[in-house]
Amino acid sequence: MKIEHIAIWTNQLETLKDFYIKYFNATANDKYFNPKKKFSSYFLSFESGSRLEIMEMPSIPQSQDDRYEQFTGFIHMAISLGSEEAVDELTVRLVEDGYEKIDGPRRTGDGYYESCVFDPDGNRLELTA
Repeated sequence: MKIEHIAIWTNQLETLKDFYIKYFNATANDKYFNPKKKFSSYFLSFESGSRLEIMEMPSIPQSQDDRYEQFTGFIHMAISLGSEEAVDELTVRLVEDGYEKIDGPRRTGDGYYESCVFDPDGNRLELTA
């Protein structure tokens, strides 16, 4: 058994697609659009076989959660980069490109080497070794 994909609502579909392609080497399928619902989506595939569905529809309200605070429900996605050096390098690259780093790089109490950054929508991404 495996998780087939995770989905994220966004109000900037193309920006989010481009972010995951640029920084995580994702590949995108052709854009799906349902004109009746005004629903658009992409499936982004990663080298490991993991997939992320990003979706946009005008009727979806903005989240009221504070992205700096923890809350119940989905809170982050961890992406393994394969090495501590890769975590360090991508963290620096993202910060230099204007993305906000929340924490790290550091070694956590449970043994991970990670940093935590926000994607363009403020979703938490843990970059792990």
